[in-house]
Amino acid sequence: MSRLSWPAAWTAAGAVAAALLAANIAAPPVLATSVSTAYAASAASGEPTPQPTAIGPAGTDTTPPTTPGEVRACPPPLPTGGTPQGVVGLCWTASADDAGVTGYEVYRLTADGFVRAAAPTSTVTVVSGLTIGRTYTFYIVAKDAAGNTSRPTAPFSTSAVTGMSVSPSPGTGDTTPPTRPTGMQANCLPDFKGTSFCWTPSTDDVGVTGYDVYRRTDTAWIPVGTPIGTYFTEGNLVTGQSYVYFMVAQDAAGNLSLPSDLVTATASGGYPTYTPPPVSCKIEYTAWSWSGGFSANVKIINLGQTPMNNWTLRFVLPDAGQKVASGWSATWSQSGKDVTAAAMPWNSVIQGGASVQIGFNGTLTGANPDPTGFTLNGGTCIRG
Repeated sequence: MSRLSWPAAWTAAGAVAAALLAANIAAPPVLATSVSTAYAASAASGEPTPQPTAIGPAGTDTTPPTTPGEVRACPPPLPTGGTPQGVVGLCWTASADDAGVTGYEVYRLTADGFVRAAAPTSTVTVVSGLTIGRTYTFYIVAKDAAGNTSRPTAPFSTSAVTGMSVSPSPGTGDTTPPTRPTGMQANCLPDFKGTSFCWTPSTDDVGVTGYDVYRRTDTAWIPVGTPIGTYFTEGNLVTGQSYVYFMVAQDAAGNLSLPSDLVTATASGGYPTYTPPPVSCKIEYTAWSWSGGFSANVKIINLGQTPMNNWTLRFVLPDAGQKVASGWSATWSQSGKDVTAAAMPWNSVIQGGASVQIGFNGTLTGANPDPTGFTLNGGTCIRG
């Protein structure tokens, strides 16, 4: 067998991690180099994702550490005996802080969201109690003595191994995860007030049940939605501000896909709210009827000072039996109860303060109530 090597940090940490790993085979907690018993216990219980750091009183340290860099898989020490179990070794580049980094927190993605998996004080950790051969996703944050939390790393995925070699998963039932979501397209729904993005659907041997969407905050990746379709929207955001997301697909057995690419979406203000033109016209409507028919004169008055060009008048005949048969001084049409009268070439301009007379003949089968909802070029007209 060829000689194996790993980062220098593992040379110092190997003996400690090997001892912890051997002890964990009988009763596996979550392992981390240089981690206290209290930290290991809380990591095993799966604490929720941390919340944003509050700004303290004047004079306190409120500057968070920098984001940990260059997360990578590191080969964990070979097991010394007992029953093999799945482990993941992680290394990363140290964060910097104005007062000093006191430790790190490692979060693992589960079907219920991210849970804390380790809290090392160095840039090396081993997470155990995993399924051999299964891929797991993590992110890491740095902490300082004042409790400030760094921005999280991008999601990092790697497979659980036994020592240096990957073994088949011993799991039973459906253990095949969905395929990774692809084709991320930001701002695909521009009329939505907030962020939106779309993607190409994942596939699964049994079936994809939905997606879990996570948004990056200053201190964590937080869950923000579980869509079942291939688009996502989030409102109540700052218009014009950019937000970073990723997502995973999930099946009925709780298997998670690899994370999608990160997508940056800018919160949109949505399409402007339509504001109809101000009232600037008046309608005088006079009608008389006889058995089976009626006639109507319509006077259109421009109340404004600006000429109305190429005008179109619209109104609603309330009774379904009222039908326009013919008309004069306009091009008349009807669809259902909606009637339209468009200007003729010779009266297409109504000067400010001036008026135009038009009219029509109609048929009816019942009552002959006056029309409602008069509009001219989209603006509401008052009745005279």
